[in-house]
Amino acid sequence: MSIKEEQHIAHKTIYLETFGCQMNELDSELVQGQLTALGYIFGDDRESADVVLFNTCSVREQAENKVLSRIGKLGIAKKNGREVVVGLLGCLPEREGKRLLGTYPQIDFICGPSELDRLPSLLHNAMVGEMVSAAERSALQGNRSRRSSSLSAAEDNLELLDLSRAFDPDFRQQSGKSAYVRITRGCNKFCTYCVVPNTRGAEVHRPPDTIVDECRALVKSGTVEITLLGQTVNHYRYTHGIAMNAEGREVPQIGPGISAFKKPIEENQKVTTFAMLLRKIHDEVPELQRLRFVTSYPIDFGDDILNTMRDCPRICNYLHVPAQSGSNAILKKMNRGYTVEEYLKFIERARTIIPDVEIAGDIIIGFCGETEEDYEATRELLRKARFKNNFVFHYSPRPGTVAIDRFEDDVPREVKKRRLNELLALGGEISESVHKAYEGRVVEVFVERLSPKTSQQKGVELKWEQPSIQLSGRTGGDLICVFDVESHEKATLLLGTLVQVCITSSAALLLKGVLQASEC
Repeated sequence: MSIKEEQHIAHKTIYLETFGCQMNELDSELVQGQLTALGYIFGDDRESADVVLFNTCSVREQAENKVLSRIGKLGIAKKNGREVVVGLLGCLPEREGKRLLGTYPQIDFICGPSELDRLPSLLHNAMVGEMVSAAERSALQGNRSRRSSSLSAAEDNLELLDLSRAFDPDFRQQSGKSAYVRITRGCNKFCTYCVVPNTRGAEVHRPPDTIVDECRALVKSGTVEITLLGQTVNHYRYTHGIAMNAEGREVPQIGPGISAFKKPIEENQKVTTFAMLLRKIHDEVPELQRLRFVTSYPIDFGDDILNTMRDCPRICNYLHVPAQSGSNAILKKMNRGYTVEEYLKFIERARTIIPDVEIAGDIIIGFCGETEEDYEATRELLRKARFKNNFVFHYSPRPGTVAIDRFEDDVPREVKKRRLNELLALGGEISESVHKAYEGRVVEVFVERLSPKTSQQKGVELKWEQPSIQLSGRTGGDLICVFDVESHEKATLLLGTLVQVCITSSAALLLKGVLQASEC
């Protein structure tokens, strides 16, 4: 880097805002570490930042609208003379491509989730004011052959980006006691409502030894809890070695045991399954106190995974398994690949093998053609599955999906709203019952933060009143738990640790208790 280029970077501040899923949260964390190492400074003030980056989600319409609204305001500010570099990252630019650059000239560059290793050069060009073509202002999966589905994760520069945070002790010290670790990228499911296969590409699995090394480095730098990430995390399957085609030539692996020529894995090739990866991390990183994973797919979830969860005490007893609908007709339209009966059979298997497992689900209300009978079937699914909580969304057509072209969005908005509210109410009743069963029990809680109750307190403390300081954390089953402590000093000591809490009361989505000093 030249002196002129260093001067352009020195003391430049970046505001980064993240929308969407845990994958985007991890990507933003990696981006921050990547750019901090180059000399950029991250801040919380969008109005004064030299660079504004939005890491976008294209799954939900509301998140997309928020981003475009912010882009519009920045366009007005630029017209009024503000000098600011604007970059759009993530799934929205991957889906919309260069159209965004033409529609919103205030955007200086765009970068898809599979090209984040190119972000420094894109930002550098914008910062030093180099005149480049529209093609050079965009880094998208479709622009580069190296992002083809035949590429092994081990050969990808994104692998180095994933690892960079774990081996940067200065950055890790600022990132708290929990961390995400990506084990797969992309998705092969092609559910008709979803854009992820088009925005994040085909499913690619990272090498298990690299994942273990990353976990080990994170734990060494202070991480207490690690969450493994994948769009369909239980599909993880890494094949060691190279498959051969009919002519005896080597071909790269593109997925779980399938080569670029659809050749089955040979007997002499070693395969690491998801269950094997879980046990490998658990056994080879014994200092890791908690290991969890999201998001699971209900099909291809073998008993080997459930048995590993049961037998390895530091793997959390929690499953997030989206159902999406309780109607077989709607599930077929969604291309989910399973029936309601198969989903419930999986739930039964999980609870038989791990009796104290807690399960969360996802539901999409108002998908194309959903009748009242379909909706009632979804209510019945909730009653049978008894989720500890359930994330409910109303369907909105998304550009780039199969559904937007194949099906009519024919469920009226007011019907979607009614069904969503009714389902939330039913889910709340079930959640309240699930949480109430914990009253009188002692649970282990990973202390994450001061609760909103504490952080929102205002006014002057009276000297004769004991201040109320409440901490919030999660059980191994991902139940939120709050408890009070006597001082800020005590709270600071407990943040990022595992404690025992005796549960005294509960509500939907919440446990409340006291630090265990004796038996409940």
